[in-house]
Amino acid sequence: MNSTQIIIAVTAFVGVASLVWWVIQLLNVGQGSNYDHRLKFLRDASGKNGKSGTTRSRKEELAKLLEDASPQLSQALQPKTEKDIGALRQRLSEAGFRKENAMAIFLSLRFLSMLVCFTLGGGLTMLLVGFSESALLPLICSLVVGLMAPNFILDYFGKTRKQQIFRGLPDALDLMVVCVESGLGLDQAMRKVAEEMKKSWREIAEEFGLCNLHLQMGRTRAQVLQELGSRTGVDDLRALGSTLIQADKFGTSIAQALRTQSDAMRTKRQQIAEEKAAKTAVKLIFPLVLFIFPGIFVVLVGPAGIQMARDMLPLMGP
Repeated sequence: MNSTQIIIAVTAFVGVASLVWWVIQLLNVGQGSNYDHRLKFLRDASGKNGKSGTTRSRKEELAKLLEDASPQLSQALQPKTEKDIGALRQRLSEAGFRKENAMAIFLSLRFLSMLVCFTLGGGLTMLLVGFSESALLPLICSLVVGLMAPNFILDYFGKTRKQQIFRGLPDALDLMVVCVESGLGLDQAMRKVAEEMKKSWREIAEEFGLCNLHLQMGRTRAQVLQELGSRTGVDDLRALGSTLIQADKFGTSIAQALRTQSDAMRTKRQQIAEEKAAKTAVKLIFPLVLFIFPGIFVVLVGPAGIQMARDMLPLMGP
């Protein structure tokens, strides 16, 4: 790399750093004077039972800073239509992020991820290949990676949460059956499940705790049970809500409905396990062919090949 390319790379790095500094200064505009920040800091410090404000962890400080900067950062990536907004809120809800500013924080993280990947990828590319046309493709790729990475992470969180709910739901239903048969109502049974399963299945405890909170706020049981399945995206919870609504509407036994639903879910889990076990033989073919068979072939055929080579050398002559 000659001196001209080094100068161009340094200039590009300074430009990107200036852009980042400008964005940070833009986020600080309109957030109040220094006196407001000091008063806010004192209020936060005095509201923690006399503890010093310096005891706040860095994680809380970073979350607070990101929450304050969310409206400015998320404005550029805000969905345009109501359908896109609803889809994004549903994805966030399935992943467990249900605060009012969850969408703004997620969009802010996308913007920051895009900016960081573009800065790091662009700086590394310019140091390696210089400022040329060949650096355009890595810059675009780094920008796309930074823009799409939060989406994949959000989908991973949602998938993991759904799996945890699916695995722990039969145990929750068995506990509800015991509570209902012992004389408790459905609302008290859901509250008991939320209390007893905080350590074993935290996701299910959170969902049933939210249902209890909605019931205490005066919402009907049918609405709460319908939202239980819709906000999590788990089909078994939707089926459970429909079953409980029908049992409550027609006056049938809730304990029998819960037991039937629990047996059906355990049967479904067993079928899924049998399906995965049946696919194991097919999945093992590729590592066997690529890694195990070549070693076995060398061990079995190698000595015979060496012996044949030794026997053929005298016959070949000088």
